[in-house]
Amino acid sequence: MAKLSKKRKAVEAKLDSNKSYSLTEAAAMVKSINLTKFDSSVDVHIRLGVDPKKADQAIRGTVSLPHGTGKTKRVLVLCTPDKEAEAKAAGADFVGLDEFVQKIDGGWTDVDVIIATPSVMPKIGRLGKILGPRNLMPNPKTGTVTNDVASAVNDVKGGKIAFKIDKAGIIHASIGRVSFAPEKIVENAMELINTLVRMKPATAKGHYLKGISMASTMSPGLMIDTKSVGH
Repeated sequence: MAKLSKKRKAVEAKLDSNKSYSLTEAAAMVKSINLTKFDSSVDVHIRLGVDPKKADQAIRGTVSLPHGTGKTKRVLVLCTPDKEAEAKAAGADFVGLDEFVQKIDGGWTDVDVIIATPSVMPKIGRLGKILGPRNLMPNPKTGTVTNDVASAVNDVKGGKIAFKIDKAGIIHASIGRVSFAPEKIVENAMELINTLVRMKPATAKGHYLKGISMASTMSPGLMIDTKSVGH
């Protein structure tokens, strides 16, 4: 078993492993137990009472966080030449089509979000085996297949994130950085939680929000009392 560092021991001493914290408490605590010297990501993990194997319960979507993620996302827009100026003006980091299709086919995926116009989807469909596992494949459900590329780029740059339930029925999402004020972490978390609640499938039975935890990069997770989020 790995030996705990002094910092880790100090952090562990602050925590009560048997306690479920309120969302407000967790947002403050996640800052005080951060172990990294860099501005760590704050992530939430939400277990839902759904069966991801059923098509109508395989939850995925997007949410615009009121305070953004604290991370500048690199955006690639795959489009025809008539849309390139619009994409560049909106702040896309990379714009084009054939050259990027070739680069991706060769293994390049150095972006956070890919947006595509509907007309070019036939050209990039074959890239699914590369982009799919990295959650980079453009999809109409997440607003990344659209003719309004300017709005899509602005949404991503402004704090819009995509989420997708995993095989275990858990949503994993980055909702900010440890440098954020606790209230901003809370507001971003609640925006995601409220969005998920609105998306509850009619066929889902039993308790919907089964568990919530919050953690920063390389730091212990904090269990959150689901009653504290008002659902």
